[in-house]
Amino acid sequence: MIKLSKKKINIGILGGTFDPPHKGHLHISKVALKKLKLNKIIWVVTKKNPLKNKPFFDINIRIKLSKKILKNHKKIVVKYFDNKIESKNTYDLLNLLKKNNKKANFFFLMGADNLINFHKWYKWKKIPEIAKIAVFSRANYSKKALNSVASKKLKKQKWIYIKSKKVNISSSLIRKFW
Repeated sequence: MIKLSKKKINIGILGGTFDPPHKGHLHISKVALKKLKLNKIIWVVTKKNPLKNKPFFDINIRIKLSKKILKNHKKIVVKYFDNKIESKNTYDLLNLLKKNNKKANFFFLMGADNLINFHKWYKWKKIPEIAKIAVFSRANYSKKALNSVASKKLKKQKWIYIKSKKVNISSSLIRKFW
């Protein structure tokens, strides 16, 4: 488990299958470090997204590729918690991290595409009680995201929309070339 120093620090959590990881993940991580004044970001690689089909790449390959893309980025680490938690849900993961790091402020990072269906996530309304949600603009998703159920129902102080240069890449696009 990640144990941190006694002083209050800001930690970003970017979770997903990273199937495969790419420069878009790295881009929003760099933006988050700067704009949210984060001390660290944890890429939480999951075995499977409960709302998606089986991943293309094996979990060990995805972890290895994630570490490779981050080799020059000391403030971003890769972790795998599926073997420590009996759940695939973000809410349960954030509870585990908060329990083990009481002095940390958590920020849950996601692309605008994820905000569109965020209201379908397990205990989605409780997630902002554990971590402030940072939504990153993404090509062709901003309008839908900002009109989503979650964007209308979540309190404005519980989430932030971050506009930045859009990196036009996705894991699904990359997989088309494999």
